[in-house]
Amino acid sequence: MLVDSHCHLQDPKFDPDRDAVIQRAQGAGVSTLVVIGYDTKSSRRGVDLAESAENVYATVGVHPHEAESLTIQDIDVLASLAESPKVVAIGEIGLDFYRNLSPPDAQRRAFHQQLSLARELNLAVVIHAREADEETFEILASYSDGRRSELPVDRPIGVMHCFAGDLALALRYIDLGFVISIPGTVTYPDAQRLQAVCRGLPLGSIVIETDAPYLPPLSHRGRRNEPAYLAEAAGFVAALRGESFAEVVERTAATATRLFGVAAVAEPSVPAAGERS
Repeated sequence: MLVDSHCHLQDPKFDPDRDAVIQRAQGAGVSTLVVIGYDTKSSRRGVDLAESAENVYATVGVHPHEAESLTIQDIDVLASLAESPKVVAIGEIGLDFYRNLSPPDAQRRAFHQQLSLARELNLAVVIHAREADEETFEILASYSDGRRSELPVDRPIGVMHCFAGDLALALRYIDLGFVISIPGTVTYPDAQRLQAVCRGLPLGSIVIETDAPYLPPLSHRGRRNEPAYLAEAAGFVAALRGESFAEVVERTAATATRLFGVAAVAEPSVPAAGERS
């Protein structure tokens, strides 16, 4: 039972066939979907979607690209949305100094505000970090100092979404209590650093994501991504690590369950490695 730990099913790109996309995911062995918010509107749409589908959960948060527009009222909206039992984390939040669509100071302020909200609500965090590795780490190291004592020993604090750093940084995050999310781009021939990260991490510290409709795996490159394609990434991860497909599916799903506090709610048959598209 695969768990897509990060997708954007509320995205308008799925408006024509969203129900069919969910059905295809279940048919491909993806039993649980976590729909990630990136502003108040998308967070609300994600919660609405999660509340209408048994196997869908949501996160709420404001992406660093939107940080400049974040207000105290927006924080209140996120807190209100998080009252839904289908909300499992705050995110995606963090720093993005690659595009700088919001000024760095606004990004830092929004990041700290939403980390505080996650702690107040006892929720995990979904972290976006791009061209901001060391500053993001420093902020999360400080956050971890207080947060780890509040959580069960085996519960992760959060997840590093679409991780783009090196193995040394990934291991430092694991030491803080975070898990590392591997996207479908691990299948690309030029993704050698990500592949090295994937090989070098403990399997129990990995989750797998599609980031749909973005970042499709190699066989669908250039097209809309969707959760059904998660099996391709899982199969690649298994081959890369020299482990069975079933073991990777089981362990990554278990880690997602610990992270988000959810279990795979459906029991579709997981296709064997040779049956994946």
